[in-house]
Amino acid sequence: MEKMDVSGYAAMLGLFAEMILDDAVRKHKTQTLYREIDDALARGDEATFLNLTRELKMLQA
Repeated sequence: MEKMDVSGYAAMLGLFAEMILDDAVRKHKTQTLYREIDDALARGDEATFLNLTRELKMLQA
């Protein structure tokens, strides 16, 4: 049986973990922005609304 390249496997696992973490952070930030956008709308705060929607668009690009 061949030996498995442990260093390559560890690098792949590390990359996979980083991808999962990045996705979780992006989802959390998106949810937070949606909540803050809703709050800005409820308050009638147009400037905050525009800033937050701009930030959300950049996050989703």
